Amino acid sequence: MNALTEDELIIALEKALPEIAEDHQAAALAWNPHDWVPWDLGRNFAFLGGQDWDSSQQTLSDEVRAGLLVLLLTKDNLPSYHRVLAKHFPAFSDWRQLVGVWTAEDNRHAIVLRDYLVVTRAIDPVDAEERRRIHVTAGYRQHEAAVAELGPLDVLALMAVHENQCVGFIEKLRGAVTDDVFSQILAKISADDALQATTFAAFLNAGLVADPEGTVLAVDRALVRLATEEFGFDVADFDPERALIAGYENDETRAGIAATLADQLKLDTVQGLGDDAEAARLRILAAAGR
Repeated sequence: MNALTEDELIIALEKALPEIAEDHQAAALAWNPHDWVPWDLGRNFAFLGGQDWDSSQQTLSDEVRAGLLVLLLTKDNLPSYHRVLAKHFPAFSDWRQLVGVWTAEDNRHAIVLRDYLVVTRAIDPVDAEERRRIHVTAGYRQHEAAVAELGPLDVLALMAVHENQCVGFIEKLRGAVTDDVFSQILAKISADDALQATTFAAFLNAGLVADPEGTVLAVDRALVRLATEEFGFDVADFDPERALIAGYENDETRAGIAATLADQLKLDTVQGLGDDAEAARLRILAAAGR
């Protein structure tokens, strides 16, 4: 089979868009960030005549504080991930059903996390804001060389892996959380991420039909990248916090992501691949413990 051009591949993927978008809409649960914030705990900061934050007000353990901060910064960096998606799937086309919906759903994660943080004074809001400006300015893969290597299937595989990575990270974080409201917020975010991971995997399944070798290779590359892109890998001046959550991602969690994708794509049944793609398929299955 001759390899498809990028335009031909995107057209082939677009044929699956209406059904996948419908499935996503049917499974998605609507929720409002403001409903989950304990507003009655809030009070003014000094600028409006109240009291600024000090360390005595911190309500979270150092571990949970580090986990919340890196999750918040990752969700703050939504514009970068939006641009990566829109590189091949422009939001002003029919692909708004994927890119637009994903962006709108993911945006509420940063909203609810920051509102919770500020109202409860769980961690230093000035530090969180300064880190947000630095992190979002730097961006994720916002250099030409970093984006140029990502074809359409690479973007879909990257996003499928990223969303599964979010789910796993939040599960670890919830295990260290003692506040029930915060735990429920994390559960809402995780449910969104899990559904988005399934949606991106559905497009990868469409990719297996249109370009099986390219899809398997893209998934393999995304999983290899996962080993060097742990949560917070690109957050500046984060080493002390990173040490507190060092056990949140490891070989076991990465194997879980590989297994999830291997199952969703039924990679154990894929046949007829060329040598490179077959080697990639076997690497994915080995990473999944198969």
